[in-house]
Amino acid sequence: MMYKAKGVCAQAIEFEIDDNKKVHNVNFIGGCSGNTQGVSKLVEGMDAEEVISRLENIKCGSKPTSCPQQLAFALKEALA
Repeated sequence: MMYKAKGVCAQAIEFEIDDNKKVHNVNFIGGCSGNTQGVSKLVEGMDAEEVISRLENIKCGSKPTSCPQQLAFALKEALA
């Protein structure tokens, strides 16, 4: 699945959710490479709802959102 990120340095987020609602193969297009790679590795195999719960309120500096929060929004949209 591809999600167009809004309000962050990353332009988009690619990811998969399996039949058991586990998150796989998260890839941020753009953004801070080290941070987005770290987030991608940490959420691999996690339950999508747990990822949403952990990431949905994270901000980046003075921005109203963050790359992790955008991933949470993407997962919410995919599960809807």
